[in-house]
Order: sequence, then C-alpha cells, then structure tokens
Amino acid sequence: MAAWNTRRIPHQQGRTAVVTGANSGLGLVTATELARQGAKVVLAVRDTAAGERARAAIRAAAPGAAAPEVRELDLASLESVRAFSKGLTAEFPTIDLLINNAGVLVLGPSRTTADGFELHMGTTMLGHFALTGLLLDSLAGARAPRVVNISSITHRNARLDFDDLMSRSAYQASRAYDRSKLAATVFGLELDRRLRAAASPVLSVVAHPGMSRSNLNPRAYQDRGRFERLVARTVLWFLQSSSEQGALPQLHAATAPEVSGGQFFGPSGFKEVRGRGVKEARLGAEAADPGSGQRLWTAAEELTGVRSGRRAEPDPVTRPWLPPTRCAACPSTPPTSPASLPRSAARSCWSATPTAAP
Repeated sequence: MAAWNTRRIPHQQGRTAVVTGANSGLGLVTATELARQGAKVVLAVRDTAAGERARAAIRAAAPGAAAPEVRELDLASLESVRAFSKGLTAEFPTIDLLINNAGVLVLGPSRTTADGFELHMGTTMLGHFALTGLLLDSLAGARAPRVVNISSITHRNARLDFDDLMSRSAYQASRAYDRSKLAATVFGLELDRRLRAAASPVLSVVAHPGMSRSNLNPRAYQDRGRFERLVARTVLWFLQSSSEQGALPQLHAATAPEVSGGQFFGPSGFKEVRGRGVKEARLGAEAADPGSGQRLWTAAEELTGVRSGRRAEPDPVTRPWLPPTRCAACPSTPPTSPASLPRSAARSCWSATPTAAP
C-alpha cells in the first residue's frame, strides 16, 4: 500500500462524486483526479466564483473528462446544507462518492456558524453530519458507494467534552480545531458501525493528509500580525507536503477496491506527517471508542435535526429499522433482520430513520 499513487485509481466512469471544499487544496486535487478517471464530479463550495475557477482548472488538467458541476454549499449553515441536498438529489438520484473534505482553521477569537455552533465544530463535523444524513438514501442506491471523512493527526491530542461541545469555556482556537477533527473521525467510524448494523451497501472510511499545504493555513493566521503570518508561512512551507501528496490517503479511501468500511488511512512516512504513499493510520483512543461514537451521534442528531442510521440490532417485535411504508419489493411478513431484506427493496429500507413498524 505504501507505493499507492494516483495511477492506481480505478476507472470511475458512470460514477458521481461529491467533494466538499473542492475549490482549492486537497479538495481540488481530489476532484481533479476523480474527474481524470471519468467521474462526474460535483464541486460543493461556499464561494461559487472560486468554484468556477476550480472547474476551469480541472478542465484544463483533464481535458477529456466530463465537465465538473459547481454547486453552492455553506457547511456553516444548515439551511444551505438542506438546500444543497434537496437540489442535488433531485438531479442525481444516486450518488457514488461523498468526500467530506471541507474544513476551517481560524486561530483567532471564537466564531459561530449561522446556527450558533462553534465554527470549527459546526463546519467540519455538524455540517458534514447533516449533509451525509440527507444524502444517505441516494448513496445507498449506488453501486459500491462510499463516504470519506477527513481527519487530522491532531485528533489524537484532543478530547471531546460532551458538556461543552461548542468550546464555550476557556476557548482556544487550536483546541477547538483539534476537537472538530476528532469529532469528524468519531463520526466516520460511528457511521460505519451503523451502516454495517443496517446491512447497508455504503462504506464509511476515514483518512488524514498528514501535514499538507492547503488553503486552511493562510486563513488560520488572518487575525495575527504580519510578521507572525510571514514566519508561519515560511516554516509551514518546509514542513508540509504538497497538496498532491496530502490528497493520496483520501483518494485511496475513496477508490481503492480493497478498502473496507471503518478503515483509517494516512501518509506512509514517519509518524504519518508526510509521505509519498498511503498506509493504515493510527487512531486515537477516543476516536475508536464506540461509546464516544454513540454519544456524539445522539448530540449531532439533536443539534442538526437530521436523523439517519441506527445503533443496535432491532427489536424483534417492533423492528424499528423498517420504513413507515414498506415498498412493493419488501416481503408481506416483516423479515427478522435488515440483512434479509431483498436487494430490490427501496433504498429507504436500507437507511430509513428508525420508526415503529406499521
């Protein structure tokens, strides 16, 4: 796996890939490589003018590829997430890849999203949680669908405070960023547990880029002085790998045939800081804890109002994983487990919000 590179990406003809934060950095590299291999790529971006520039860059880099589509998505607004999801699913009934790449790093005073969430947690985790839940039915209807969440090596240094997820007490921007990346990691792994419990065809995978150049770094220091910005830019340039190398783990997670749900990938080099290949990465203890996964999922559902997936095996009497109205392909007698549902059953049978059986 260490020698894995973009030349090993399988053909993506006929597949639709949604990449958040695709206008620059890791997202732009990811979108370009997927388009180069034949995917229809949707650039989900907050700034559509930047998205159009990215679209032109992709067309220049991959002239024979299908033209990417630019769609507005502000992950710091649940209203925007819902509008994006509604418009996307109306045009694309099935989605093959969802790469939750977008993130934010602002090393200044505390900021909030349109919904009042701490900016890092609201954008990196809660925005992607809502987006994934709203697109889950469309993903479940595709062939070999995947969701990829982007973590960071800094997630190992963080702890989730479920009494203060929004970091209102003793706010520190770097700590808030680390927490948001831990939350994104916990979310990706808990999503895998729930998808497997529901016998869903969707794989949930997590990846991190190590220390990689992206558009996060210039914005991170926007509230600092000119000298500090210059020093940070110079030091980081030498420490970080290129965006092309940093994007390899998430491209591997999204496309490699041998990938399984719940895996975590990073750069192959020393301490996973950088590298020219990909390897399975080391998870922090809290990231791998199912208890943290369940608590975060419950909190995210309450905060966003988006509910999807289930945690435990269904009750044999109520069978809460069944949709309120079963489709024509479902058996007349409720089956004993989601695994026994016929593959021809409606997608909602695989990923419905838990409800009581009719």
